[in-house]
Amino acid sequence: MTDPQAANVLTYVERRRDGAPAAVAFEILGKARELADAGGGRVTAAVMGPAAASLAPHLIARGADEVYAVEHPALAAFTAAPYARALAEVAAAVKPAVILVGATSQGRDVAGAAATFLCVGVAPECLALTAGADGTLTQTRTTCGGRVLCDMVTTSRPQLATLRPRAAKPLAPDAARTGAVVSFTPHLAPEDAVVDVVAFVAATEQLNLAEADIIVSGGRGLGKPEGFALLHELATCLGAAVGASRAAVDAGWIPYAHQVGQTGRTVSPRLYVACGISGAVQHLAGMGTSDIIVAINKDAEAPIFKVATFGVVGDLYEVVPALIAAIKERHA
Repeated sequence: MTDPQAANVLTYVERRRDGAPAAVAFEILGKARELADAGGGRVTAAVMGPAAASLAPHLIARGADEVYAVEHPALAAFTAAPYARALAEVAAAVKPAVILVGATSQGRDVAGAAATFLCVGVAPECLALTAGADGTLTQTRTTCGGRVLCDMVTTSRPQLATLRPRAAKPLAPDAARTGAVVSFTPHLAPEDAVVDVVAFVAATEQLNLAEADIIVSGGRGLGKPEGFALLHELATCLGAAVGASRAAVDAGWIPYAHQVGQTGRTVSPRLYVACGISGAVQHLAGMGTSDIIVAINKDAEAPIFKVATFGVVGDLYEVVPALIAAIKERHA
């Protein structure tokens, strides 16, 4: 690549309720580092809100060359409009070739509004990103209700894309890395803050599927919604989250928030236990990067066994209770 600026990447750093960077922020940094290194570019991380500068060492250790610490009274609590406006102002100052945002509920809001402020397109819900010799991104995402993978290219600049959680691997922290920290105050007007945050109320069910280290998932092979009660019991024994295939969600056996796959969550846990899941390509795209995959299915020819680390051919209603009993005995 002749122009290193064509490989410069700006990332939006999403923060958790406690102020720490969300896991997806480090994943995005890892992908940004990969894209920038391919063309000799730089990675800038934009982190917003109170005490933003305090997060700079963590972001630099994970791959950022510079951190824009963006602070303003309108950024005290997250609302999409001022955060998106601030991201657009950072982009105008940094002039990146690519802007990456996590495809989370917060990231979708920010990316869509920022694209409007910057008058550019946005490639949403990407599963993969690759850079050409001229810095043009090929963005892989689903279409046709998740049945087809397509590659797309945005012609506007900067190229803005949202990347699904767990679609990229974060870099291991390197305390020896150094970088610049830039204090940045955006020019936000009162009309940019169109929402007043009164309070945040936690949901009754804490579902953290995208960040789970262990996931127990069920599919059509469960045969009935009551089967998920058994999977919840196994998940409790393992300290795991419960996932599901699209077929199980479409059948109304479990809410959409549990869906893993191209049209659901992209996950990459240390352990993924697939119970009664055939292994359609749409589901494999959402969990195929799991470190260890255990498949339990009566059909010895199920595609899931082609990607499984360990496979059990058998009735899950016999296998799973045996697993639960063995785990409980081990922990006794």
